[in-house]
Amino acid sequence: MRTVVHGDVHVHYGQIYVHDERGAPFEGDLAACFAGQRNGLCGAAVPGHLFLITGLHTGEVGFTAEVHPAEPPDGGAEDVVEASFRAEGRTVLVTWGGEDWWDLELAPGDYRVRYSGTAMDAGRARDTRLGGEPRQDSYLLQFWPAPPAADVVVRRTSEIAAYWHGFARGLPPPPTAEELAKRAEERRRAEEEARAKARHEQLLREWGGVLPPPAVLELPPGSLRQFAKADRELVAAAIAAGPEVRRALARRVAHLAFGRARLDGVRWIAAGLRALDEGAPLPSPFDDWTAAWDRLLSDPEVPRTLVRTPDGRHDNALQQAMAFPALFAAAHEDSAEALGQALSAAEHTYGDDRARFRAEVRAALAELTAS
Repeated sequence: MRTVVHGDVHVHYGQIYVHDERGAPFEGDLAACFAGQRNGLCGAAVPGHLFLITGLHTGEVGFTAEVHPAEPPDGGAEDVVEASFRAEGRTVLVTWGGEDWWDLELAPGDYRVRYSGTAMDAGRARDTRLGGEPRQDSYLLQFWPAPPAADVVVRRTSEIAAYWHGFARGLPPPPTAEELAKRAEERRRAEEEARAKARHEQLLREWGGVLPPPAVLELPPGSLRQFAKADRELVAAAIAAGPEVRRALARRVAHLAFGRARLDGVRWIAAGLRALDEGAPLPSPFDDWTAAWDRLLSDPEVPRTLVRTPDGRHDNALQQAMAFPALFAAAHEDSAEALGQALSAAEHTYGDDRARFRAEVRAALAELTAS
């Protein structure tokens, strides 16, 4: 025999509980825990939980919990009940509100539980035990391996135990397995509907109250999805055109950006654009991100023109720096991400003239689609 709890434990509302961490969620439903039982002191109707009643309403009661290898002898307490319990995970004795708990050290399996109470009426009469006051009622909780069986009242002495036994016997029968399955299915459907509704509302917020075409809506997070929030029709057309057209359009967009920034006339940059068009690896210095940027910003042949920043707050953004990422973007292995990143860089390159930029992209897409 192992004693796993011994001493004073705090109760509130005349309750203390046993929880198996793998059991059904405990909702504190007194009626559900005692439905269909003969005894009203140890509610075992909810799998994985025991709802234990004490005489004292609030304060500390004596409490001992024991684990036995076989049925122990009846100790002759005034009030004794038995029920069945199945442990699947870690099982703990826990106070109201979860303030304190004790591991009961139960191995997984089926157990018989004997719950014995002494001086329950005295605890009920005291109602609240303050610090320093003598103990009134005490309880013994015993577990031993045994197959499931109906709960029983072994002995009843106190009036408070009689009250709770009557309460349990007056409850309607517990739901059948079919009813429980139906309720679980209804909860599952309700949860699914709630998740779907929340997802739909989130998408409406993301897309300004009107959802885009499904092909756009299904885009993964990334530059093309982000660009679609500004021009969903253009993006929808690019998706419908297929990956090869998207990749070709990304190259066209890079050319638009570099032409707008007058970078396509710089010899080493023009070589990078040719490699992009041919599908060849980008030449030096484009094979090194840092080296390419260093050359862009230090080469006296590179023009220096300014445009307004994307947020519209400043008009001193270097146009060539806005355009430069489009070349790297168009070489991205994923056609959607290549197009999205290229569109973003190129649009910034056009500054305030974004309407013209989108018109030019549409014209390029129409040409590519037709060809």
